[in-house]
Amino acid sequence: MKHAETVTFGGSGLDRAAEVRGDAAKIADLRSDPTTRAVLLWRGKPLLSGNGSGTLALVAMDHPALADAAKDEVFLGRSEGRAIFACDLSVWIPDDLDDSTIDQFLDPSEQRYPSLPLDHRFAELRATMTGFSAREAELAATARAVFQWHDSHLFCARCGAPTQMAMAGWQRDCKSCGGHHFPRTDPVVIMLVTLGNSVLMGRSPGWPEGMYSLLAGFVEPGETIEAAVRREVFEETGVRVGDVDYLASQPWPFPASLMLGCRGVALGHEITIDPIEIEDALWINREEMLQIFSGRHPTIKPAREGAIAHFLLRNWLADSLD
Repeated sequence: MKHAETVTFGGSGLDRAAEVRGDAAKIADLRSDPTTRAVLLWRGKPLLSGNGSGTLALVAMDHPALADAAKDEVFLGRSEGRAIFACDLSVWIPDDLDDSTIDQFLDPSEQRYPSLPLDHRFAELRATMTGFSAREAELAATARAVFQWHDSHLFCARCGAPTQMAMAGWQRDCKSCGGHHFPRTDPVVIMLVTLGNSVLMGRSPGWPEGMYSLLAGFVEPGETIEAAVRREVFEETGVRVGDVDYLASQPWPFPASLMLGCRGVALGHEITIDPIEIEDALWINREEMLQIFSGRHPTIKPAREGAIAHFLLRNWLADSLD
C-alpha cells in the first residue's frame, strides 16, 4: 500500500461485493445470516460505541433498534467474511432532541437510542473519524454518502416521477420513464501550492476562528485535474501555478466529494484574493507551519485532523509525500 492510501477514509480494501447487488435472493440470504451486521445512521451520524472518541458500532440485523429504521437498506459489502448493511434511523425523533446545533459546521450534540447500551450514541462523523480504524472509516463514509445521495434523488431527473431504491441500495429506478440513476461523487481538487519554503493557505467566510486550509475547488465539466488546480488557485488568489502533480485522494462524505490532493508549484508570490471566493490567503513557511501544528501559533489553528489538508501538510513538513 502506498503511503498516500493511509489518508482517512482510504486504504481499507473493503470487499464491496458488487456482483451480488442485483441478486435479490442472495441479498435476502445475507440479510438473514446471523453473522451479518449493520451500520446505523441517524441524520448522517454513525452509531458509535465505547468511551472517548469511540469506535463504529455494528449491530445484528434483528436488533430492536431496526424497528425504527427505514425499510430501504444499503448493502455495503463484506468485511472479514461477514456481510455489512447500512440502515437509516432518521425517522426516529429523540425525546430530548435539540435542533439548534444540527446544521452547524461541527455538530457537537449526540443522540442515544433507548434500547442500546449507554455508551452507544450517534455522533458527528467529522468529529469522530480519526478514532476509527481504516475499515470503520470506509464503512461509515460509504453509508453516509450513499444515504445522502438517496435523500437528494427521490425523484427522477428525467421526468420528475418518484424513484425507488434498487440494486441493494446502489441504484434508483424510475418506473415512469424507465430511467436508472446511480450514486455520484463530485471531484474536488485540493492543492498543496508551494514556492520555495512556503505553502499557500486560505480561509473561507464563516469558518471557525483561526481556521485556514489548503485551497480547494470543484473540477468543472471538460476539465483536467491539472487545469482545475491552476484555475481554482488563480480565481481565488491571483497566483499562477506551473507544474502540477497528483499526490493522494480522499472520499469526503460532506456531502459526497472525492478530494484529489495535488501539489502545484507557484510562479509568483503576489496574492490578490477574490473576496467572493475566500476571506483571506497567505504564504506560510515551514518554520511557521511547525508552530501551527504544535498549537503554538497566536492566530492560526492547524488543519483539521483527518482531513486530507492535514495529511498533505503534515507529510510536506516531514518530506514524506509520495
